Amino acid sequence: MPISPSQGSTGGGTPVTITGTNLAGATAVRFGGKSATITGNTPTSVSALSPAGAGAVDTSVITPGGTSEPVQFFYVQPPVVLSVSPASGAVAGGDTITITGRNLATANSVEFGGTPVVPTVVSDTEITVVTPATAEDEVALVVHTRGGIFDDLAFAFVDPPTMTAFTPVTGTTAGGTLVNITGTNLATATDVTFGGVSATSFAALSDTQVAAITPPHGLGAVAVAITTTGGSDAAPLTYLYVL
Repeated sequence: MPISPSQGSTGGGTPVTITGTNLAGATAVRFGGKSATITGNTPTSVSALSPAGAGAVDTSVITPGGTSEPVQFFYVQPPVVLSVSPASGAVAGGDTITITGRNLATANSVEFGGTPVVPTVVSDTEITVVTPATAEDEVALVVHTRGGIFDDLAFAFVDPPTMTAFTPVTGTTAGGTLVNITGTNLATATDVTFGGVSATSFAALSDTQVAAITPPHGLGAVAVAITTTGGSDAAPLTYLYVL
């Protein structure tokens, strides 16, 4: 006699359905000695809301004809989220984010501002999920598991960056030149490249300004590009490496 789902929150309130035969007129559903609230009953099924509990318990249906053979129901601790990385992504969606915490093994949905996405469970402490597209700047992030929800989270959606200018426009092949980059939507910068080579270091000073130290490079003109959690963009002009 199966029960579905076979897992639920320690706080109770999980809707379950027990199927079998001769279940009409059910007078009680017991979860390890605790009575559940019956919400529906037919000759082949009983629907109920689980009571609060912990661990694995035997569940049985009581009818005027007797008590059914027990089936196990497993209580799951509510989820706890400790980190979301990265904490922002492109408005176009498609970014993979990693959510870490505890009691995540039964995660079945992650909502971004009400839009549900099915996560990939890596372990009880980690899940990954691909962001949906949205027009919102910041949304509530809600993790759903069999043990309950964790909703004390927010996720930022970022517009693609644009690079409008940078100074100076030349520097030595040895690198080490401080270059000031201006544009829009730069605050979440994750990389700055000169000719495809990452800057020695960089810092987002504001949403419109990033400072970067040029890496060593051969002679010649190279493209300057920036990557943020919102996407990537290249400068309209090239940077010239000189002796």
